[in-house]
Amino acid sequence: MGAALLVVLAVGGAALPVPYVALGPGPTYNTLDSIDGRQIITVTGREPNASTGNLSLTTVAVSDGLELFRAIEGWIDPDESVVPREEIYPPDQTDEEIDEANRQDFLNSQDSAEAAALEHLGYPMKVVVAEVPEDSPATDVLQPNDAIEGVNGTTITDPDSLIAVLQALEPGDEASVEYSRLGDRRTGTVTTTTAQDRDGAALGIAIGYERKAPFDVEINVANVGGPSAGLMLTLGILDLVGRSDLVEGLFVAGTGTITAEGEVGPIGGIRLKTIAAQDLGADAFLVPAANCEEALENPPPGLPLVSVSTLDEALDALVALRAEETPPLCAAG
Repeated sequence: MGAALLVVLAVGGAALPVPYVALGPGPTYNTLDSIDGRQIITVTGREPNASTGNLSLTTVAVSDGLELFRAIEGWIDPDESVVPREEIYPPDQTDEEIDEANRQDFLNSQDSAEAAALEHLGYPMKVVVAEVPEDSPATDVLQPNDAIEGVNGTTITDPDSLIAVLQALEPGDEASVEYSRLGDRRTGTVTTTTAQDRDGAALGIAIGYERKAPFDVEINVANVGGPSAGLMLTLGILDLVGRSDLVEGLFVAGTGTITAEGEVGPIGGIRLKTIAAQDLGADAFLVPAANCEEALENPPPGLPLVSVSTLDEALDALVALRAEETPPLCAAG
């Protein structure tokens, strides 16, 4: 009777939910390839380079709603980590808010990746059209991503130079706007409107100030959140629009945040990401230098863990790998 009761309690307990989630190796995505028939990195305005090999970003899979026995399995499995649910899903936020924050982090990482790539290639900063409202007088002239080159014969070098020209105009004046679209230089006339937050006239557009190339880059990675894809997206962009094939048939995986200045930062789940890369037969894995100590706690056998703290270091590592040389690896202590 006692044994039977114990079995019943064990079976019943197994179905009880526990406040933990299991983390495991997630999907990897080759930034030079496609997902569901759509390129991860699309280049418009020039023919992308013919690229070979893999520059793969890595992810962590999250299993929620664990029951007791499933959690125990995760604690035992060396390829998984079981952590308190609140570490992944803070109790003061809804799941939808967390998903949206992760998605926004990923979008920000896309912007940083493009900025870092274009800075490395030497493209200049430009005043760029961010938005053209439907009721704007510029609707039939300008489009998002157009670069403003000049107004009424004055060269526009930054937002202040654009504002200075517009402050000298009255609302209703005509402005001859010189702009470039995918490298094509054009000129259009905009009847100015009243500026909302300063004196003078306005073109009726929202602007940004960013590095601009004579082509556009669009990134599509569905169901990926967070900022950790930044480094690999930057390398993918450089491979497609830069001066050389960065991998020449190699399979290089990696992870890491990136700033517009090319600084590579640490991420979470490094061990699980290296496992995913090893399972797929990667030739090397790019590890943010700040994650090296953690990555070496239980390194996947046979997978070189390359330490990088900047975009330039990552590019130098790829040069070494292409030459069949050993790049700087993560080192203990």
